[in-house]
Amino acid sequence: MIGKTPRWTIAIVGVIAFIWIIPILGIIVTSVRPPQDVTLGWWRLDTIRFTLDAWFRVWSEYPLASAFVTTAQLAFIATISTMLLTPAAAYAFHFLKFPFRRLMLIIIINAFVLPQQVVIIPLFQLWRDLGLLDNFASVLIPYVGLSFAWSIFLVKNFLEDFPKELVEAGRIDGCGPLRIFWHIVLPNSLSPIFAVAILQFLWTWNALLLPMLYLRTDVPLPVLLTRVSGTYELNWDLRSVAAIVTTIVPLLVFLIFQRQFAVGSETRTGAKE
Repeated sequence: MIGKTPRWTIAIVGVIAFIWIIPILGIIVTSVRPPQDVTLGWWRLDTIRFTLDAWFRVWSEYPLASAFVTTAQLAFIATISTMLLTPAAAYAFHFLKFPFRRLMLIIIINAFVLPQQVVIIPLFQLWRDLGLLDNFASVLIPYVGLSFAWSIFLVKNFLEDFPKELVEAGRIDGCGPLRIFWHIVLPNSLSPIFAVAILQFLWTWNALLLPMLYLRTDVPLPVLLTRVSGTYELNWDLRSVAAIVTTIVPLLVFLIFQRQFAVGSETRTGAKE
């Protein structure tokens, strides 16, 4: 029987949640109040005025809509590519036998400790020689490739507890490796796949370093957010609007994928029972 949650635990969680909400509330208030009213602090109630000038200025002075579309395209393609390639790679490393399998897996997983800053200069030279600068491929390839270090490790750990009897039954029925992967392993691995999708989408949506270096014409929202600043003024109201637009989609996508993640976990638990 599950006991009642102690009140002190609820109080501590409530305080932490309140601390996390304060910056979000500050961004929202700053975006709808005149700059002169929030100069000394957005929480001041000396004069309470609201305006949507910052919202109209951001959309008119900066290519926010274009950056939004670019960010969505990059995040969608990178997430779908990782969701398709990662389970296949994890399945191959776990169930198939081929030369240098263990060595290749160690090399891929060890890439997790490799900082992005180490590869940006060699990648820049490579993309320049191939003519891929200012091309979506220059950021999509690192997005997907660098994610293999943790995504393959995550899915492969899930497959450690995968019932091998199902795979053996598929082989007895005459299924090849591809059919076993597509009809047996993949449908029963939705839980880690959606976890990978959540992490990959959040990372690619908020990525700043690679797009800032390799893209020039069409830039995503994080890069545009760095440009929403004046020379002699801070433009906190404009930055707040851009920050809200940048973060609202990852929040919604996380909630949607979290539901699917929970469904996948329940399905797996029910299958075991």
